[in-house]
Amino acid sequence: MSKIAPLTARDPDEHHRAATTLELFFDLVSVIAIAAVTVGLHHAIAEGHGIEALPRFVFLFLAIWWAWMNFTWFASAFDNDDTLYRLLVMVIMGGALIFAGGAGHIFQTLDLSFGLFGWVVMRLGMIGLWLRAARVPGYRTTCLRYAAGIAVAQIAWCVTYFAAAPGSAVFYALGLACFLIEFAVPPFAESARVTPWHRHHIIERYGLLMIISMGEIVLSISHGFGALFSDHPSLHAAFVSVSALVIVFSIWWVYFCEEEHLVSTKLRTALIWGYGHVFLFMATAALGAAIAASIDVATDHAHASQHEVSKWLGGSLAVGSLALWVTRDRVLALPARLKAALPVMTLIFALAATLGLPVWAFALLSVVTALWRAPGTRRDHPAAA
Repeated sequence: MSKIAPLTARDPDEHHRAATTLELFFDLVSVIAIAAVTVGLHHAIAEGHGIEALPRFVFLFLAIWWAWMNFTWFASAFDNDDTLYRLLVMVIMGGALIFAGGAGHIFQTLDLSFGLFGWVVMRLGMIGLWLRAARVPGYRTTCLRYAAGIAVAQIAWCVTYFAAAPGSAVFYALGLACFLIEFAVPPFAESARVTPWHRHHIIERYGLLMIISMGEIVLSISHGFGALFSDHPSLHAAFVSVSALVIVFSIWWVYFCEEEHLVSTKLRTALIWGYGHVFLFMATAALGAAIAASIDVATDHAHASQHEVSKWLGGSLAVGSLALWVTRDRVLALPARLKAALPVMTLIFALAATLGLPVWAFALLSVVTALWRAPGTRRDHPAAA
């Protein structure tokens, strides 16, 4: 590794491009932050206050995902792994950890305080990366637009913090405006010239975040099995965990059944795929919270009934199925029977949610989804004509 090497654009057709250890290290921060906000939603669902907590969960999850998004797409295009690059990424990670450390407090109070400070630190590192990339021939305008857009968005967040009481209607309105600014930056910047991100590398990175999101389900499952070792062993909780294990295996099977998740580098396709995935990630983490609440019901540690919690189970599975269809299956040249699988199962999951079916019923429906949409192992389907 050279100390300070010239930053150059990566080859978008580079063979065997895989996630780096620094990127995997960065993902650890996302693990901690997602776990913190998912725990908050879990307790709210178990207490019967899930709807009230949902806006906070969405607000914080979007923030965590957006920090991951900013770094991931930059690294796919301009990672040269020299000393300055590593140091700037470590600055971003430090800021992200400050935010993650306060995620639980923010979830409860919506008081940004030190979370905002962590966000500023992250942005300083991210702006530094984009300003450095602006020296790459041909990408100056794109990179300067990114740097300026991130700075404007951060100023908007600071204004929101000082102008609105936490949790107020004004707070949510200004927060929405801030996110709209954030989401507008990539289309605006990339319209000058698309950065040389690597399609297979991005597919892998998104797959890794999907596994992180599924980790919330796996963590909940382990707690259910842990009930077998308590002073009052709960076979019911263990049965819920077995059902949840079937669900998470089915989700993995359906998500990773296609090698070519992102079939085109066209800006519109990439934006729909890249942005649309947040609904899938969010739904998967929320499913982990719902399973944890179901285990609380099984062990008599919840105020909500399983009928109420099942609405979250079915709703999460429905949103996740629909998001996967929009981002992936919609643009693949699939046989009609496979193309219909996720939209139909979205409706069935939603119906099961309204009926308040038990966890094992959602496990059976998840198996049906996997058998229908992914009856074999991975294969490649081209883009639809």
